Amino acid sequence: KHSLPDLPYDYGALEPHINAEIMQLHHSKHHAAYVNNLNVTEEKYQEALAKGDVTAQIALQPALKFNGGGHINHSIFWTNLSPNGGGEPKGELLEAIKRDFGSFEKFKEKLTAASVGVQGSGWGWLGFNKERGQLQIAACPNQDPLQGTTGLIPLLGIDVWEHAYYLQYKNVRPDYLKAIWNVINWENVTERYMACKK
Repeated sequence: KHSLPDLPYDYGALEPHINAEIMQLHHSKHHAAYVNNLNVTEEKYQEALAKGDVTAQIALQPALKFNGGGHINHSIFWTNLSPNGGGEPKGELLEAIKRDFGSFEKFKEKLTAASVGVQGSGWGWLGFNKERGQLQIAACPNQDPLQGTTGLIPLLGIDVWEHAYYLQYKNVRPDYLKAIWNVINWENVTERYMACKK
């Protein structure tokens, strides 16, 4: 069974950029619901497999994708953030960003634009294209997981569902995007990048 991962910091640790109320609801209610619903869906799926009920298996696919994606995405998201975050990455990741986007500022602009531009709910991502050996920016709707949707390996995800920011930033998604750069955990993003290259 899947379980809700502990946050690596307190709910209030990312203030003033993301307030404690948002973090608590986001983690203990929203992410918890994805985990619970994923477990229930997987049980039903196993039953359908055991019975050879292909119709039921197909009917469960959207719930698997939504709740499984929600669990995958949020498990990455919490580690992508840190109270000691912000600034710029160092070393190989920074070099790769400069190589693939021109500069760190241009990369920030592109990922911000992709995230702000998501219609409705979804995610903005920095991913790694293993075939090309390149960093790429992508946006995914709803809880569609990056790797399962695009083949890119997720390095940094920005949640632009309203539950991620509305209690603090209301309908002004760009303000939330501006704030989140102050808590990006570049050490975590770098670890993910280095792991891809092995």
